Amino acid sequence: ELFTAGTPNGQKISIMLEETGLPYSVRALDLGRKDQKEPWYLKINPNGRIPAIIDHDLDDFAVFESGAILVYLAEKSGKFLPADVKGRSRVIQWLMFQMGGISPMQGQANVFYRYAPEKIPYAIERYQKETLRLYQVLEGQLRDRDYLVDEISIADFATFPWVRSYEWAGLSIEGMPNLQRWLDTMAA
Repeated sequence: ELFTAGTPNGQKISIMLEETGLPYSVRALDLGRKDQKEPWYLKINPNGRIPAIIDHDLDDFAVFESGAILVYLAEKSGKFLPADVKGRSRVIQWLMFQMGGISPMQGQANVFYRYAPEKIPYAIERYQKETLRLYQVLEGQLRDRDYLVDEISIADFATFPWVRSYEWAGLSIEGMPNLQRWLDTMAA
């Protein structure tokens, strides 16, 4: 059972579930109504964020944090995370790159560019520049490959929903042909 909303972090898990073919149901949370802060949901995810899942096949086991959910579903399905130590490590490195870099930096770019009641040029520029720097890292990684690692993986599923929304943060990926090609491939 997937508890989610239409954010990039929520979309990661929907992509993974669709690609694995695992059966699931969706419980959409209304973030504006603060469903994610309700006591019943905090029992599933004490951090009060989306997404979260409950695996009813495994004694109603709850998993929260999008990266942890992706790893869990990859292990459960046997898909999108290599079994060999090096391959697994490479995928997890790029997953962590998204979790620790792209998501927080682009998330702040979104906030300061779109939502801040007072436009703070320094903050907007700082987070936009850092997000673009991270995109350049992706551009280089994608120079000689179709996906972030050798085969499509949870790293791609985690990164795609964030990068495809670059315009929402006031960004352009002009001059990044490898990143654009990857976005087109992932969208297809």
